[in-house]
Amino acid sequence: MRGKLNAVLLAGLILVWGSSAHVQAHFGMVIPSDNMIMADEARQVELQLSFSHPMEMVGMALDKPKAFKVWANGQARDLMSALQPSKVMDHPAWKAAFAVERPGVYVFVLEPQPYWEPAEDVFIIHYTKTVVTAFGDDDGWDREVGLKTEIVPLSKPYGLYAGNLFQGIVKFDGRPVPYAAVEVEYYNRDLAARAPTDYMVTQTVKADENGVFAYAAPRAGWWGFAALNTADYTLKADGVDKEVELGAVIWVKFEDWQGN
Repeated sequence: MRGKLNAVLLAGLILVWGSSAHVQAHFGMVIPSDNMIMADEARQVELQLSFSHPMEMVGMALDKPKAFKVWANGQARDLMSALQPSKVMDHPAWKAAFAVERPGVYVFVLEPQPYWEPAEDVFIIHYTKTVVTAFGDDDGWDREVGLKTEIVPLSKPYGLYAGNLFQGIVKFDGRPVPYAAVEVEYYNRDLAARAPTDYMVTQTVKADENGVFAYAAPRAGWWGFAALNTADYTLKADGVDKEVELGAVIWVKFEDWQGN
């Protein structure tokens, strides 16, 4: 009897360990059709807004955002009226078209509605941004836009080769976050990338005492960086106060090296 009981307990422990060995990372996503617009290229950017596990290409529903804006030349413009329903990874998502009419560095920012994640017993809000540059303008890519939490790039978030080092500083309420953990995932659009183990689906780097982190992307494509912190407030689920995970997310594209 005792032997059977021990076997049951061991099986239960294995089940728990197996289910907790890999917790999928969530990423807010803002992906433009082009992040470096040249004079001879199309002057309209198509933007795809979603919420997902990008490496594994597992989608989640993104309700209509609380806010969607673009910062350019020191001014913010509301883009909520440009949003249209869409689907990404077979889940509700949003899209928008933006006409680029003048040179500039354009910072697109998504603020979603709180997402209740029962598996983690927490609400999730990812302040997500990406940067598009147009017609040779190169000023403002490192500008802080004043979000509750954000990653401010210390490397240009465009014009990077695969293997280049990307650096950013994690901020919360405008102040650096020492030793912040930053989750990193590849947008595995064609499912060509394979993680050797579940541990490598999401990679994690830690910022230094000044909130600065660095990562060298091993292959070309879009890479997401998400720095997670707990909000200084709670939200209610079924009348019970729950913690809120605030994510500072930035999406950066790395390019293939051309030539020998």
